[in-house]
Amino acid sequence: MRRRVIVTGVGPITPIGTGRDAFWEGLRSGRSGVRRVDDVIDLTDIDVKIGAPLIDFDPTAHLDPKRARHLDRSGQLALVSAGLALRDAGLGADDYDPDRSGVVSGTGIGGMETFVENVGELEQRGPRRVSPFFVTRLMPNALAGEISIEYGLRGVNFGVVSACASGSHAIGIAGEWIASGLADMILAGGAESVMLRITFAGFARIGALSKRNEEPERASRPFDRDRDGFVMGEGAGFLVLEDAERAERRGAHVYAELAGFGMTGDAFHITSPAEDGDGARRAIEMALSRAGLRPEDVDYINAHGTSTEPNDRIETMAIKRALGEAARTVKISSTKSQVGHLLGAAGGVEAIATLLSMEHAFIPATLNYETPDPACDLDYTPRATTMEIRVALSNSFGFGGQNAVLLFRRSG
Repeated sequence: MRRRVIVTGVGPITPIGTGRDAFWEGLRSGRSGVRRVDDVIDLTDIDVKIGAPLIDFDPTAHLDPKRARHLDRSGQLALVSAGLALRDAGLGADDYDPDRSGVVSGTGIGGMETFVENVGELEQRGPRRVSPFFVTRLMPNALAGEISIEYGLRGVNFGVVSACASGSHAIGIAGEWIASGLADMILAGGAESVMLRITFAGFARIGALSKRNEEPERASRPFDRDRDGFVMGEGAGFLVLEDAERAERRGAHVYAELAGFGMTGDAFHITSPAEDGDGARRAIEMALSRAGLRPEDVDYINAHGTSTEPNDRIETMAIKRALGEAARTVKISSTKSQVGHLLGAAGGVEAIATLLSMEHAFIPATLNYETPDPACDLDYTPRATTMEIRVALSNSFGFGGQNAVLLFRRSG
């Protein structure tokens, strides 16, 4: 018998706000976190100059300075985000069984900042200048390991790497483990920080990034006809997932139930989604089926919505194929219009945005949606909307054709 899984805590770190309240205020007010970054990153010979950085994130405001130095920036973000989520859930060290509690972390690339720094040291000053923390800061599973160590979580411990679907995969997999009885509480989500010259160059080379350098705040424009690529950002988003019976017994605040999860593969192309949207369609249908719901039950979709030409068009097609006539009435928006694309952290942050939208009965607008694209012909919420949300989907689709869809349902 499957157990119900609920979300009791969230810990967003984003370009428009850190912590639940600051992040929600940023979303609700329609603030953009996109700006020029060539003042801090050498992009002289790269034709992209914009990003969505964390302007004022200081890890030592949350972590012991020595502890912070032993972590890659992505690890710092993950550890702080997990701590925020635990506090939001009202969980202290005595409030969970460490052997029945765990962590599932997601990241798309891992400790790229550590890699770049140490390659430079090796080439310029020799092998003895490579940090003894190089390996432990670099490895993608360090996020899960460090969170586990920090909070004494001795249960499931796992790192997910599935590009831009990593955060959602982490949450969905964690939910499945709680539902099946393998754990009672799991911290799950994603973190990413790769705001580096090499990363900008790599994504620019495949034509994935927006070049709207003179209008940074208007660059991320999901589903708009004039979109020209995504805006790279950094951040983290971890959630506390708990067995519903246990959490309700302690009087926990409940954001929503994680009622469904779908994960599929396109088996098509390493960067481009399948042209017919089949992989994304099947993931949406799987999430609905797992929750025992129908297409017309869905009130809102927090879309993957990257602001790239193929993704937005194909995601639209997938939604229409999965929901049928109900696709015409469902509300859709993209958080990436405000915070950019957070890669492996996107799924976690967007799940939190979805939960807060449900909590406040308010859907933030898709910024910069100005000119309709005939191939994107659904309701993308160009203006913020007040609306009760009972059932919501959060979509994440990654390079490699890896798709993850989370379905949240309001309890009560």
